[in-house]
Amino acid sequence: MSADSTAVIAPAGSDTGPGHASGGRHLGLALVVIAAAQLMVVLDATITNIALPAIQTDLGVSDANLAWIVNSYALAFGGLLLLGGKAGDLFGRRRMFQVGIAVFTLASLLGGLAPGEGLLIGARILQGVGAAFAAPNALALITTTFPEGKPRNAAMGVYAGMAGIGATVGLLLGGVLTDVLDWRWVFFVNIPIGLAVLAGTRTLVEAERHHGRLDVPGAVTGTGGLITLVYGITRGGDQGWTDGLTLASFGAAVVLLVAFLFLQARTTHPMMPLRLFSERSRWGSYATMLFIGAGMFATFYFLTLYMQLILGYSPVRTGFGFLPISFGMAAAAGVSSKLVARFAPRVIAGPGLLVAAVGMCWFATLEPDSSYAGHVMPAMFVTALGLGATFVPMTLGAVSGVSHDDTGVASALLNTAQQIGGALGLAILSTVSTSAANGELPEAASSLYRGLATEDFTLVAKAGDAVTHGYTMAFAAAAVLFLAGLLVTAFAVNAGRQQHTEGAAPVHLG
Repeated sequence: MSADSTAVIAPAGSDTGPGHASGGRHLGLALVVIAAAQLMVVLDATITNIALPAIQTDLGVSDANLAWIVNSYALAFGGLLLLGGKAGDLFGRRRMFQVGIAVFTLASLLGGLAPGEGLLIGARILQGVGAAFAAPNALALITTTFPEGKPRNAAMGVYAGMAGIGATVGLLLGGVLTDVLDWRWVFFVNIPIGLAVLAGTRTLVEAERHHGRLDVPGAVTGTGGLITLVYGITRGGDQGWTDGLTLASFGAAVVLLVAFLFLQARTTHPMMPLRLFSERSRWGSYATMLFIGAGMFATFYFLTLYMQLILGYSPVRTGFGFLPISFGMAAAAGVSSKLVARFAPRVIAGPGLLVAAVGMCWFATLEPDSSYAGHVMPAMFVTALGLGATFVPMTLGAVSGVSHDDTGVASALLNTAQQIGGALGLAILSTVSTSAANGELPEAASSLYRGLATEDFTLVAKAGDAVTHGYTMAFAAAAVLFLAGLLVTAFAVNAGRQQHTEGAAPVHLG
């Protein structure tokens, strides 16, 4: 695409031209702004998980709709991520970054004030929209604000580090806010951060704009198709697979997704260029990340419920209980980043997925009286080691052989695959869990809440057994998803070692 003639907006006092960094005195603040934005977006994926039991109790969220508090964000974020990046190219990355942060901040206020599940899920969708415009443009603004060399490399390192830190901080902060204040503060906490980020955006340097247009029809049909598909899966598990609205949802999903693929093949400026799927290693990496996201989201979701509802942990204790996942993923990612110089991506990711599947099988043996130290923590650490080993190799596979112009969209598609896979996987696994639990005891989850509220410990014990059985079935199904990812990796991801990854966006952990 040819560059637009629109002048680049540089901060006051900067003598930089298009695509160059601002004055040195601005770089520190600019890095804080970008890091804070990335932290806020990533943090939101895990901070809400810890508050799920409190939200369900306070708002009376049904078991079928509880997963939508997670899925609505993931679907909007993943489904519109490519559109947000494209909007930055066309209308200005700083401007779209500001729009994304403003929408995210407003949605956080609405989420914190939501009186019921409908408005809360709506606010989560709006948060996902804001994140989809903020995240890709934050990464792109690093290249326009920081000069090449050490400053830009350091900024990239801080940005990538926020993915892991955000997941950990979200777990701990979500527990503290829910325990000490109220679950609504897991949303309110974003407001001061968002306002501070908006105030600091003047330190970021705008990029040159490009010609083209937004693929709005593609965004509508693609995201709409995914939402109706997830809704159909969720409703089918709750109301039956022959229910009229369930079948209508699946039918609408097929029509919308087929229309999306048709539009992507015919439009001049597609949101998701189908040429990126012409190479086996790339589509294999995307498919593998779809399976990884499906199992990983389920790990956070079901373990949160298990630790709070079955083990009786407080939200704070639950947040600390998740730390082995953060440490395990970080350690394994660090090792795999060194191994990719010696081994092909599938040689590292394949064993990683096998280890993650072993961890999930370990979770599938949980009982209501299982100990954290002897059962939950080691299974958690094993799963995290396996997952952490897959992220760097999958990024290599996703950008292997991609032209320089397509590197950004190729790596962004990997994040999209993770988010969409997480939403689809959670919809499927929550259906598996609910069906298995209700097979042991009708309305098992509702019975457990009723027993806890009335201190009917006989009912708590009986319902706890049924609900735990449902969780273990979901973990077993997640192990199957990881093994499916292993098969795809083994047969499709054929990228060589030491592939170039410049421009690849870090995958969000959790």
